Amino acid sequence: MANHLTPEELSKEFGLDRQEVIRVCVEEGVPIYQGKIDKYLFLMTQQHLAQQQQPAA
Repeated sequence: MANHLTPEELSKEFGLDRQEVIRVCVEEGVPIYQGKIDKYLFLMTQQHLAQQQQPAA
């Protein structure tokens, strides 16, 4: 199981568009190194963004 994936691989895994994956990385500071993205960092960023969008109870 690879930990560093291309934007295309991440888009398939998370059900997002490739451009959306790149946009999230750029806006949230997830590094893209030699065309690959750390899956764990991307996942943590996605979870953080989802928590921010939920209304406070």
